[in-house]
Amino acid sequence: MEAEPYTDDDPGTRLALFDFAFENAPIGIALVDLEGRIIRGNSAFAKLLAFPPEKVPGTHFRDFTHPDDIEADLILFRQVLQGRRDGYTIEKRYLRPFGEIVHVLIHVAAMRNADGKVVRFISQIEDITRHKDHERQLAERAAQLELALEAVRGGFWHMDILTGVFETSDRLAKFIGGPTAARLDLERYVDRVNVNDGAQADLAPLIAGDIDQNVAEYRLDTIHGERWMRCDRRLLRDSDGRPVKIVGMAIDFTEERRRIELLEETARTDVLTGLLNRRGLSIEFARLKSADGFAVLALDLDGFKEVNDGHGHAMGDIVLQTAAARIRSAVREDDLVARTGGDEFVVVVAGNRSTGEAAAERILERMREPIPAAYGIAHVRTSIGAVWTAAKRDVSSLINEADARLYEVKAAGKDAVRF
Repeated sequence: MEAEPYTDDDPGTRLALFDFAFENAPIGIALVDLEGRIIRGNSAFAKLLAFPPEKVPGTHFRDFTHPDDIEADLILFRQVLQGRRDGYTIEKRYLRPFGEIVHVLIHVAAMRNADGKVVRFISQIEDITRHKDHERQLAERAAQLELALEAVRGGFWHMDILTGVFETSDRLAKFIGGPTAARLDLERYVDRVNVNDGAQADLAPLIAGDIDQNVAEYRLDTIHGERWMRCDRRLLRDSDGRPVKIVGMAIDFTEERRRIELLEETARTDVLTGLLNRRGLSIEFARLKSADGFAVLALDLDGFKEVNDGHGHAMGDIVLQTAAARIRSAVREDDLVARTGGDEFVVVVAGNRSTGEAAAERILERMREPIPAAYGIAHVRTSIGAVWTAAKRDVSSLINEADARLYEVKAAGKDAVRF
């Protein structure tokens, strides 16, 4: 005998399917009468309430709803009964027997008979407690961040690499342009950067994905005047490692920079390299004694700008520190070595001209050695201009004369010395 084909048209089959889906649903489901009492609830609903399943039927939703949330629910419930809506969705809180609060999202739909009259309600209830906890944590963090930002001058910006769209935050826009300023795009932001600091503000290495973060320092024209900004820039990549976005935090550190500049002016040594600074060089040169004269060497680093611009100030600092150590190692302990500018150094060698020439050649040789870097190898060399004098003269004028020779070396091809 051939089996009858399966069909769900049979009322008994449909009821069995409904019962199975109702009881095994992963979220709470409840049938509610017109007075708001539970007719039937599934096991997930009983678990939400922390009730034994047999105690769920007959309970009114007011009995487990947080007192502050009852009125809003009742208003919507009555609107369905009045025919003004077919259902509603609401967030509210359940109170479990021992006072524990559960946040839920409820979807309520009216069930009507053949005449269209509401005969009961079916509710689907999702536990969103964890979601609400995450929302609360995010709100707390946002509030903490807002408080932190109020303590600093500046703000955020971001750039979508795929579209090229750049935009400042409202806070940064107001810091730059005043209370009514609109957010700035890349062109208007760059227009505010001091023309001499454009290389420091350049985003090209980040856009290309050569580096993942760096810190830039540049001057920015703002409503408060020109301010020194320290900008921490970070690259975000997609799951395949492709650059997709850059985020930056620009903070006004003008006062800090002025304090540093003041300290450098009054101190005798360079903070980064530990060498003498210009002031320290003048003091020590006045004390230096030699019966055979003095050689004054003015140096700057060939290729340093490309390293600094392409790989950031942190890498540039490493190159400067390495160069300082190599220059220091190429001369005697009593000779003077100073960093007088960004990548500019001055060496004073006590002795005759040949002693100064020999020191210059040693410096050239040691600076030809590659410098290990995070991205590979940095090739930075040096050009040297020098003067020798038998009698001690003003050190500033000697440095100026050595600088003139240095310009000749650089014009002739660099990586050499000229007395």
